[in-house]
Amino acid sequence: MNDILKGIRVLDFGRYIAGPFCATLLADLGADVIRIEKPGGGEDRYTVPISDGGEGAYYVQLGRNKRGLTLNPRSDDGREIMRRLIESADVVVANLPFPALKKLGLDYETLTSIKPDIILTTGSAFGSEGPFATRGGFDTVAQAMSGGMFLNGKPGLPGKSFAPYTDFGTASFSAFGTLAAILHRNKTGEGQIVEGTLLGTALTFNNAALMEEAVLGIGRQGSGMRGQYNAPTDTYETSNGWVTVQVVGGGLFKRWATLMGETRWLEDQRFGTDQSRGDHGDIIGARMADWCKQRTNEEVLSELAAAGIPCGEMLSPRETLQNEHVVAAEMLKPMEYPGVPRPAPIAEHPVRYSRTSMGEFQRAPTLGEHTNEILAEIGYDTDAIARFKSEGVI
Repeated sequence: MNDILKGIRVLDFGRYIAGPFCATLLADLGADVIRIEKPGGGEDRYTVPISDGGEGAYYVQLGRNKRGLTLNPRSDDGREIMRRLIESADVVVANLPFPALKKLGLDYETLTSIKPDIILTTGSAFGSEGPFATRGGFDTVAQAMSGGMFLNGKPGLPGKSFAPYTDFGTASFSAFGTLAAILHRNKTGEGQIVEGTLLGTALTFNNAALMEEAVLGIGRQGSGMRGQYNAPTDTYETSNGWVTVQVVGGGLFKRWATLMGETRWLEDQRFGTDQSRGDHGDIIGARMADWCKQRTNEEVLSELAAAGIPCGEMLSPRETLQNEHVVAAEMLKPMEYPGVPRPAPIAEHPVRYSRTSMGEFQRAPTLGEHTNEILAEIGYDTDAIARFKSEGVI
């Protein structure tokens, strides 16, 4: 395992994706991340079930490199265990609305009364300010409110991203912010709150479209998979499948026009800039579609790649698992988990470093797998731990 964050302890109270994946990224870098959930297991443990015990794919992915502890923080003993854990920690991750943080004793005021230089990394749908601050929400809500869902679809038919990009984006921003807060603490001795929001992430990703509307008032409508800022940018059917192509910039368009035998279009004012090509994408797209239909996926990709034009095959999840590049570059790591009938492919840490190695991932912990070990580290003996179990504290 990478040791960049060796010596940093993170308490992961996160749920679903935005909090847990933030903590996962820190765990990948060597932080001692302790996932804390109620004795019966958090609901997110069982999302997209793949194991005999019901554990889900998201948990198996996002629980990697962590230790697991179960705890009921509402009992007197549970609160004392929480206090000791917080005393030992550098970072608390909890993507919960601020009223819920207060109720659980994870608000910044309570945390700093125990550990003055603690870093609280939190996230919610809408943040701590504004009229929606107390509302909950998931990835799809942020997609819808950012304008992205409107533009992903077609007029009268909005389109949602299947992959929860605002969840994973918020987690990534939060991990980035946590690292910045750790650097700040190293310089000043001060902890702070790091706050991510799903809506803020979605607005960041869709910011260009929002700026265009604010400045120019175009009233842009969705066009499905066809891009609107350049062309050809779309997914096209071939004789045996589908490919996606994106041509951005005059140099690439010249290569494309030459390949299509349409060099006359290089002098056509309708196609003089990326935006004008996007505005006339139906004309350019029709030419590309006709060319693709006469060829197989393999032929299309071979000719486009030879011309230096960015392209890719549209793959099903099954085909992605077998793709030669994904396999050769080891972008998915097979990992065993109790009750999962075969090794599950876990996406590699999304960044590679020239001086430090990720090492092998450690599988996600079973429910409360490291409870005894962690409690012993913060001063509890075997008799106390046995009593906690019998009383449902852990």
